[in-house]
Amino acid sequence: MAPRPVLRRRRRTKIIATLGPASSSLEVIERLHRAGADVFRLNFSHGSHEDHAARIATIREVERRVGRPIGILADVQGPKLRVGKFQAGRVQLQTGQPFRLDLNPTPGDVRRVNLPHTEIIQAAQIGTTLLLDDGKLRLRVVRARPDHLETEVVVGGPLSDRKGVNVPDVILPIPALTEKDRADLDFVLPLGIEYIGLSFVQRAEDVAETKRIADGRAWVMVKMEKPQAVENLDAILELTDCVMVARGDLGVELPPEEVPLVQKRIVRAARALGKPVVVATQMLESMITAPSPTRAEVSDVGTAVFDGADAVMLSAETAAGQYPYEAVNMMDRIVARVEQDPDWRRITDASRPPPEKTSAGAISTAARQVAETIDAEVIATFSSTGSTTLRVARERPNCPILGLTASGQTARRMAVVWGVHPLEVNEIHSMTEMVARAVRAAQHEGFAKNGDEVVVTAGVPFGTPGTTNALRVAVVR
Repeated sequence: MAPRPVLRRRRRTKIIATLGPASSSLEVIERLHRAGADVFRLNFSHGSHEDHAARIATIREVERRVGRPIGILADVQGPKLRVGKFQAGRVQLQTGQPFRLDLNPTPGDVRRVNLPHTEIIQAAQIGTTLLLDDGKLRLRVVRARPDHLETEVVVGGPLSDRKGVNVPDVILPIPALTEKDRADLDFVLPLGIEYIGLSFVQRAEDVAETKRIADGRAWVMVKMEKPQAVENLDAILELTDCVMVARGDLGVELPPEEVPLVQKRIVRAARALGKPVVVATQMLESMITAPSPTRAEVSDVGTAVFDGADAVMLSAETAAGQYPYEAVNMMDRIVARVEQDPDWRRITDASRPPPEKTSAGAISTAARQVAETIDAEVIATFSSTGSTTLRVARERPNCPILGLTASGQTARRMAVVWGVHPLEVNEIHSMTEMVARAVRAAQHEGFAKNGDEVVVTAGVPFGTPGTTNALRVAVVR
């Protein structure tokens, strides 16, 4: 049988594109997917439930058209901390002046403003830093009272209604999920999504609660955007299914020079556990209004690829920008070019984590080693939950990974995983059937032709989650 036309990526690192006003139509979403978007993000900070339901339906229609699994990330807003309103809409704060934050809802002026978050007022102490408007203004607490904070303006500037507040110094007694988030999850989980983007995580308990609500219906993707989350990185990674380096808020609450180091630390830790890791925020920011990126942005995307991220993400570039297609196309070109460089392969091999000291880890390591030794065209994995495929992806093999599964949900989840070409197939019941199915799929998907070798790995008995214990080498006939 001749190979059928298939939409196959020529790169390992995946691309996530955020949908919004600039990218809601069927034509645009299909064009973005064909240009390189493997996963689409829905930002629940904006848009109605009806808007998001329509986009999910459209993504599934695109999926049917192209015959490829597409992942959907529902990114919930989390608790947004903001000041209240001003009498004139905005004020100009001068460095060194006193400024009061209180619970009084009366519109503020240059001397005070409402801070409708008792948790901040109760947690703050003398010396606590408050950052306003994405860190543009900086206040230091000089006196803390039960109903207000007296601060000194350390860095002044204009401040207008409802600007955000960040408190990098303390753990706030605020849950990661608000009532709005819970309502959003109640709405979106039955519609069928693959990942929940969890904002404002500070500790592992925040992850546990969201996983309980998800109840296996979606993976939880923790957004690392708080210094406290970085401090609790190991405990959070143990619980979460995947992780995002959300450099926007992280860059506000951390000194800017710390962000690249934290990015590398998070990527390295997630890779060691074999959990997908996404690098996000401002990657091609200038393409919101320009048809081409800055050279620094191109280097930033390249750095994330060299670090070994599973995926890189576009936010406003595709949600509200003037050039959504060009942004995805550019990111696809950057990633593909970096992965063609010999240094990328050398760095990827050198940064590979040690094998897991389990039989499943040993089999996955062996699959990569065998594939490299015999120069196999592809490693085919069979997995009901994706665990076998994740283990092989952790090895970052030279050849592509054909992720075969009888679960459409698992196939879609694999859309974010490094190097994986996911494919939904019928259930299999024997090793002979598994090998035959893998060879046929490798041929039909354009990975192998007659005479090529395919490495096949799976868990036996079939359909048992969490096992990876079988390895075969097959020749395409």
